[in-house]
Amino acid sequence: MPLFIEQLKRSHPCAALRASDEGKQVVLFGWVATRRDHGGVMFVDLRDREGITQIVFNPELNEKIHELAKDLRSEYVLGIQGKVRLRPPGMSNAKLPTGEIEVYVEDFEVFNKSKTPPFPIENDTDVNEELRLKYRYLDLRRPVLAKNLILRHQVMQIARNYLSENHFLEIETPFLGKSTPEGARDYLVPSRVHPGKFFALPQSPQLFKQILMVSGFDRYMQIVRCFRDEDLRADRQPEFTQIDLEMSFVSQDDVLKVMEGLIVKVWKEVGGVELKAPFPRMTYDEAMDRYGLDAPDTRFGLELKNISSVFANTSFKVFANILSKKGIIKAIKIEDGAKLSRSEIDEFEKFASVYGAKGLAWIKVLENEWQSPIVKFFSDAEKADLSKLLDMKVGDIVFFVADKPKVVNDALGNLREHLAAKLKRIDESKLNFLWIVDFPMFEYSEEEKRLTAVHHPFTSARPSDLPLLDSEPLKAKANAYDLVLNGNEIGGGSIRIHSMEVQQKVFSLLGIGEEEAREKFGFLLEALEFGAPPHGGLAFGLDRLIMLLTGAASIRDVIAFPKTQKAVCQMTEAPSEVSAKQLLELGIKVNKQI
Repeated sequence: MPLFIEQLKRSHPCAALRASDEGKQVVLFGWVATRRDHGGVMFVDLRDREGITQIVFNPELNEKIHELAKDLRSEYVLGIQGKVRLRPPGMSNAKLPTGEIEVYVEDFEVFNKSKTPPFPIENDTDVNEELRLKYRYLDLRRPVLAKNLILRHQVMQIARNYLSENHFLEIETPFLGKSTPEGARDYLVPSRVHPGKFFALPQSPQLFKQILMVSGFDRYMQIVRCFRDEDLRADRQPEFTQIDLEMSFVSQDDVLKVMEGLIVKVWKEVGGVELKAPFPRMTYDEAMDRYGLDAPDTRFGLELKNISSVFANTSFKVFANILSKKGIIKAIKIEDGAKLSRSEIDEFEKFASVYGAKGLAWIKVLENEWQSPIVKFFSDAEKADLSKLLDMKVGDIVFFVADKPKVVNDALGNLREHLAAKLKRIDESKLNFLWIVDFPMFEYSEEEKRLTAVHHPFTSARPSDLPLLDSEPLKAKANAYDLVLNGNEIGGGSIRIHSMEVQQKVFSLLGIGEEEAREKFGFLLEALEFGAPPHGGLAFGLDRLIMLLTGAASIRDVIAFPKTQKAVCQMTEAPSEVSAKQLLELGIKVNKQI
C-alpha cells in the first residue's frame, strides 16, 4: 500500500489550513494545479475538492525530494507530507483561504501521472462546452463546478433535515411505472418478460405520492429523479431532480407556509441571506394582466398596460379588426427610451416575432411631436386618452402589440424582460420571491380542439368554483400555486382532488372517457374510493434552485453529468445503438427512417 494512503486518517483538506496551524506536520492529497520553478525553490498549488494549498519544494530542506519534484506536471496526483509555515511578510495571498501559509514538503509520492489536459483546469476556462462535457471528469475538477456540487449537496441535506424535523417521511417511489398522460412525452422502457409491453420512467411521482396519502403516510418527501422526453432549453434536462412532497389534511396556506420555511432556511444557511416570510402572493390573472407571464420578474417596472379601451371605436383598421375578433392591445412604456435607434427597434420587433407577434408598433414622444409609423391613423381623442392612460412624457417610447391575448402576453411579456436586461433596468441584488395563485383549471387547445389541464389532471378547483365544472369550466380557478424567484418558476403544486366523482368529472372534461380513465388511472380512482384524505403538495426543481443560488449561467453547470441540448451525454456517447441480440430479446425492430 502506498506510503501516504496509509496516513489517510492524518490528512487535511487542502483548503483547511490556516495561520494557527503553523508548525504542524500534515499530510495532503490532491492534484497539481500549477507548478512554478523560481530558480531553486519550487512552488506547487495542490488542489482537492475544497480548494488549494501552496506547497514548497526547497533544496535546502531536502535536495533529493526537490530534484524528484522537477518531474511534476499539471494534474499529477500526489500525496505529500510536510510542515506548515507562515508565508514571508508581504507574500500572503488574500484571494485564498490558505493564503497566509504554505507547506514545506519533506516527502511526497506520485500516485498517478496525467496526460496534458485538453483545456486548462481553472475557473475562467474559455473553451467550447461540448469539449468540457466530453471530458466532464476534468471539468468537474474546476473549483467553480466543484463548489456548485458541494452547495447542491448542502441544499439536499438542509431539505432532508428540515422536512424530517417537520415530520415528513422520506419514501422512495418506483422508477418503472405505467405510461400515463401527464403533459410531456414519456421515456419508455421495453419489458423483456412481457413482450410488447412497456414501463415508463416517471415524469414525477405524482400518482404514487397521492397513493401514499391514501395509505395514511400524511407527510411524504423525496429528493427524486424525474424524466421527460421533451425539447430542451438552457434550464431543461431530460432527467432532473425534484424536492418532492405531499401533505394530508392541509389547505393551500399550510403548504405554502411549510415551503416558505424551507426556502428561508436554504437561503440563510447556504447564501447567508435573511429572507422575510410570508412571501407576496399574486393571482394568475393579475400576473398576466400586468406582466404577460405567469412567472413574472418583479425586480423592475415596465409593466404592460391594456389599452384596448382607447381604441374601442377606432377607425384604424388593423386595431379595429383585432378587437372585433376578441383580440387585445397592450403597451409597454420605456422612460427615456426615445433615444433608441431604429436598428434597436427593429431588433426588438424581431424578438417579439419569435412569440407570434406579427408586428411591434411604436411611438417616440419627442419635444413637439409623436414620431411613429402609425400615429397618423389615431384621432386626437385617441392620442389624448393614450397619453393619459400611459402617462407619456417627452423622451419616452411606447411599444404596442395587438393580437390574440396569448400572443400579446407572450410577446410583450418576454420583450419586457429582454428590454430590462438590455437597458440595464434590473437590480441584480434583489431576491423577489412571489407566489402565483388561482391559476385557471383548464385552457382550450386550438390544436387538439379540447380542454387541457393547466397544471395536471389531479389538481382540484377552488371549493367555490366546483359548480363551474358543470356549467363554465373555463372560468373555474384551480387550487394551485407556483413559487417564482426573479422571473424563474422554482416550484409548483396544488391541492389535489380527493373525490373519485370529481376526478372522473375532470377526466371527462379533459376528453378522457370512463373506459380510458379506468385503463390508465384505475388504481388511483379505486384508491380514492377507500377513504382518501384531503391532500396537497409541491415540488421544487432542485437543479433550477441550485442554478439561481450559485448564479450559474446554465443548469448544466450544477449537474454532475448533464446532457446537451440534444439530450446527448458527450462523455459516454449515450444514447447509443444496442446489439441485435438485445433487440431480439425485447421483440423490437428499429426503424431508422422515422
